[in-house]
Amino acid sequence: MACITRSPSSARFEVRARKPEEAGAGRDAHRGGAPSKRKVYAGRLRLQAVPDRSAATLVSFVRGNIAMGATIMTDGAPSYRELADLGFDHQPLVLAGDPRRRKAHLPMIHLVFSNLKTWLLGTHHGRIEPQHLQAYLNEYVFRFNRRFYPMTAFNSALGLAARSVSPTYAQLYSGEWEHPGSALPIEAA
Repeated sequence: MACITRSPSSARFEVRARKPEEAGAGRDAHRGGAPSKRKVYAGRLRLQAVPDRSAATLVSFVRGNIAMGATIMTDGAPSYRELADLGFDHQPLVLAGDPRRRKAHLPMIHLVFSNLKTWLLGTHHGRIEPQHLQAYLNEYVFRFNRRFYPMTAFNSALGLAARSVSPTYAQLYSGEWEHPGSALPIEAA
């Protein structure tokens, strides 16, 4: 499993290997004229809007979302320096704007963020209010994590709607309502 984080929101997702019978010979290999599947794919995703890129904020996100001992691949930001001391297999790489290094080291997170931006621009026409950002991130994560199982997503949405209490219009736009997942507990270092 690998984790990748990026600001202004922190992100975590797993990179999973396909079963040998499902994986193709590579991205460029074709079977019957159709591209074969990649050997790895993005697993589950977690996104959270964070106030800053400080070590306290990002390490708190990592501790709350990633199993101890997991491999974490990040860019070379100094905020991640203490991850190895905390028991994670941290693999940083200073990208220095080199697209080949970025693509090789963090292959899927850029695709995830590109798809997120496209979804926000296409669905919400780019108008994202800061107080609603976490709700948009939650929806994107919900869709992403259930992309292979559309009926499961529908059933999950029905179950969540039946068990949750929705905010009133006044609560939603006054700032009283806090979207689930928006509170980031900052742990003392």
